[in-house]
Amino acid sequence: MEITGSAGGIELAAAVQAVRDELLRAAAQGAGSDMVFQVGPIQLEFTVELRADARVRGGIKAFVVSGEADAGAGRTRTHRVALTLEPRRATGDPLLISGEGEADASGLAAAGPL
Repeated sequence: MEITGSAGGIELAAAVQAVRDELLRAAAQGAGSDMVFQVGPIQLEFTVELRADARVRGGIKAFVVSGEADAGAGRTRTHRVALTLEPRRATGDPLLISGEGEADASGLAAAGPL
Protein backbone atom coordinates (compact mmCIF):
# COMPACT_ATOMS: atom_id res chain seq x y z
CA MET A 1 0.00 0.00 0.00
CA GLU A 2 1.40 3.37 -0.96
CA ILE A 3 0.24 6.54 0.69
CA THR A 4 1.37 9.78 -0.88
CA GLY A 5 1.31 13.26 0.50
CA SER A 6 3.33 16.41 0.71
CA ALA A 7 6.90 16.38 2.00
CA GLY A 8 5.52 17.32 5.41
CA GLY A 9 3.31 14.25 5.67
CA ILE A 10 -0.27 13.32 4.87
CA GLU A 11 -3.44 13.88 6.82
CA LEU A 12 -4.27 11.13 9.29
CA ALA A 13 -7.71 10.78 7.68
CA ALA A 14 -6.05 10.08 4.31
CA ALA A 15 -3.90 7.34 5.85
CA VAL A 16 -6.96 5.62 7.36
CA GLN A 17 -8.83 6.04 4.03
CA ALA A 18 -5.93 4.31 2.24
CA VAL A 19 -6.29 1.30 4.58
CA ARG A 20 -10.06 1.25 3.93
CA ASP A 21 -9.52 1.40 0.15
CA GLU A 22 -7.00 -1.47 0.23
CA LEU A 23 -9.36 -3.69 2.27
CA LEU A 24 -12.22 -3.05 -0.17
CA ARG A 25 -9.90 -3.77 -3.10
CA ALA A 26 -8.82 -7.06 -1.50
CA ALA A 27 -12.47 -8.01 -0.94
CA ALA A 28 -13.29 -7.28 -4.59
CA GLN A 29 -10.29 -9.29 -5.82
CA GLY A 30 -11.32 -12.24 -3.63
CA ALA A 31 -14.87 -12.39 -5.02
CA GLY A 32 -15.66 -15.91 -6.19
CA SER A 33 -12.85 -17.52 -4.19
CA ASP A 34 -13.45 -20.79 -2.31
CA MET A 35 -11.44 -19.50 0.67
CA VAL A 36 -12.62 -16.69 2.93
CA PHE A 37 -10.76 -14.50 5.39
CA GLN A 38 -12.65 -12.53 7.98
CA VAL A 39 -10.85 -9.28 8.66
CA GLY A 40 -10.10 -8.95 12.36
CA PRO A 41 -8.95 -5.93 14.31
CA ILE A 42 -6.36 -3.84 12.48
CA GLN A 43 -3.76 -2.06 14.57
CA LEU A 44 -2.15 1.02 13.06
CA GLU A 45 0.56 3.13 14.63
CA PHE A 46 1.62 6.49 13.25
CA THR A 47 3.95 9.30 14.12
CA VAL A 48 1.84 12.43 13.78
CA GLU A 49 2.50 16.11 13.89
CA LEU A 50 -0.29 18.39 15.08
CA ARG A 51 -0.50 21.62 13.09
CA ALA A 52 -2.65 24.68 13.56
CA ASP A 53 -4.80 25.33 10.51
CA ALA A 54 -7.01 28.43 10.40
CA ARG A 55 -9.07 26.86 7.57
CA VAL A 56 -10.17 23.92 9.75
CA ARG A 57 -12.92 24.16 12.33
CA GLY A 58 -11.20 23.61 15.66
CA GLY A 59 -7.94 24.81 14.11
CA ILE A 60 -5.83 21.63 14.40
CA LYS A 61 -5.06 18.83 11.93
CA ALA A 62 -3.01 15.66 12.44
CA PHE A 63 -0.47 14.78 9.74
CA VAL A 64 1.29 11.42 9.49
CA VAL A 65 5.02 11.96 9.06
CA SER A 66 7.72 9.55 7.94
CA GLY A 67 10.80 8.69 9.96
CA GLU A 68 12.88 10.97 7.75
CA ALA A 69 10.58 13.93 8.41
CA ASP A 70 10.57 13.11 12.13
CA ALA A 71 14.39 13.20 12.30
CA GLY A 72 14.60 16.63 10.69
CA ALA A 73 11.58 18.15 12.38
CA GLY A 74 13.65 20.56 14.48
CA ARG A 75 11.32 22.41 16.83
CA THR A 76 8.22 20.52 15.68
CA ARG A 77 6.85 18.06 18.20
CA THR A 78 5.61 14.70 17.02
CA HIS A 79 3.35 12.25 18.81
CA ARG A 80 2.77 8.51 18.48
CA VAL A 81 -0.85 7.58 17.78
CA ALA A 82 -2.09 3.98 17.85
CA LEU A 83 -5.49 3.06 16.40
CA THR A 84 -7.34 -0.23 16.42
CA LEU A 85 -9.96 -0.51 13.69
CA GLU A 86 -12.55 -3.27 13.43
CA PRO A 87 -13.70 -3.25 9.81
CA ARG A 88 -17.40 -3.90 9.24
CA ARG A 89 -19.71 -3.45 6.31
CA ALA A 90 -22.29 -0.64 6.58
CA THR A 91 -24.81 -3.35 7.59
CA GLY A 92 -22.67 -4.26 10.61
CA ASP A 93 -21.56 -7.58 9.07
CA PRO A 94 -17.85 -8.42 9.26
CA LEU A 95 -15.75 -7.69 6.18
CA LEU A 96 -14.82 -10.87 4.32
CA ILE A 97 -11.97 -11.02 1.86
CA SER A 98 -13.66 -13.64 -0.31
CA GLY A 99 -16.56 -14.57 -2.50
CA GLU A 100 -19.99 -15.68 -1.31
CA GLY A 101 -20.69 -18.82 0.68
CA GLU A 102 -18.77 -20.88 3.20
CA ALA A 103 -15.21 -21.99 2.56
CA ASP A 104 -14.06 -25.59 2.80
CA ALA A 105 -10.78 -25.64 4.70
CA SER A 106 -10.53 -29.46 4.91
CA GLY A 107 -7.59 -29.56 2.47
CA LEU A 108 -5.56 -27.05 4.47
CA ALA A 109 -4.64 -29.42 7.30
CA ALA A 110 -2.21 -31.36 5.06
CA ALA A 111 -0.57 -28.17 3.86
CA GLY A 112 1.27 -27.61 7.11
CA PRO A 113 1.89 -24.35 8.97
CA LEU A 114 1.77 -21.08 7.07
